[in-house]
Amino acid sequence: MSRFSDGSAGDANYAVIGEGYAKIRQPDPRIAAAILDALGDARTVLNVGAGAGSYEPTDREVTAVEPSASMRAQRPPHLTRAIDGTSDHLPFADNAFDAAMASVTVHQWPELEKGLGEMRRVTSGPVAILTIDPAPPVHWWLMDYAPEFFEVEGRRMPRLERIADALGGDTDIRTVPVPVDSTDGFAQAFFGRPERLLEPEVRRATSAWSFIGGEAVTRFENRLREDLASGAWDHAHGNLRTTPSFDVGMRLVVSR
Repeated sequence: MSRFSDGSAGDANYAVIGEGYAKIRQPDPRIAAAILDALGDARTVLNVGAGAGSYEPTDREVTAVEPSASMRAQRPPHLTRAIDGTSDHLPFADNAFDAAMASVTVHQWPELEKGLGEMRRVTSGPVAILTIDPAPPVHWWLMDYAPEFFEVEGRRMPRLERIADALGGDTDIRTVPVPVDSTDGFAQAFFGRPERLLEPEVRRATSAWSFIGGEAVTRFENRLREDLASGAWDHAHGNLRTTPSFDVGMRLVVSR
């Protein structure tokens, strides 16, 4: 497996796009509640592809694995230090943890089945994978303004059934609605706050934008900025500003 200079092991170089990531991608407590529910009463938890630590429970013993030095450096001081490692070679004994989790990271794994198999091997209880469905459940405005974004997501995000099959066991797929005021600033979370997607640092916190050419990004910015200024966006989509939550395709795949 090739790795970038800072250790990033997927297709995105977090030495470049990871700056300021933790400030934008703050865990949202409502999304966190869904993950905690999936982890059950586990006392020891493994977090694979842990990044800056979003959604790691703070009331359990957590072991975090993250290949990118840039992301490990952004972990807040109240979390444990992350181990430099990758999903396909977890340095732990069989059934070493009560539960395991991975938060919007499996699309970065070059060997998905091997990584999920490793998670299952070292975990005696539930394995919870937070991810995005590569097929958006509904058509919404960002798909018209930046179709390239969804083309990238469709290529990178693994099918939910593929994740479930690799984990095996008693597996179910849960819908995780995203709140309109989500503190986790991934691109789809701004369905009702379109202005935020005009901020380069906000887009940088979602890796898919790094695969979109500059011309397409400029076209997106110009059209969205013009439609916000003219009121066209609010005329067509303004109801989303007051929609409490929206199904953007966030899913939790849980295997027991």
